[in-house]
Amino acid sequence: MEVKIGIQSITRELVVETESSPEEIERSLATALADGGLFMVPDGKNGKVLVPADKIGYVEFAGVEQRRVGFGSL
Repeated sequence: MEVKIGIQSITRELVVETESSPEEIERSLATALADGGLFMVPDGKNGKVLVPADKIGYVEFAGVEQRRVGFGSL
């Protein structure tokens, strides 16, 4: 799944590929916002991305779309 994180005062968004479910991401974000701590997203390479919860502008996540092969309909 791809997670896009918008950070306040930074023009580019942070994009992370993760194996986590949308529910896990939502729980992690809710906990970080309630505690005022760090929002943690595990990446697909056994690492972690940490963002201060009070600096998050938005979090967007969507499933990974399979690449299409072929020409489609004419």
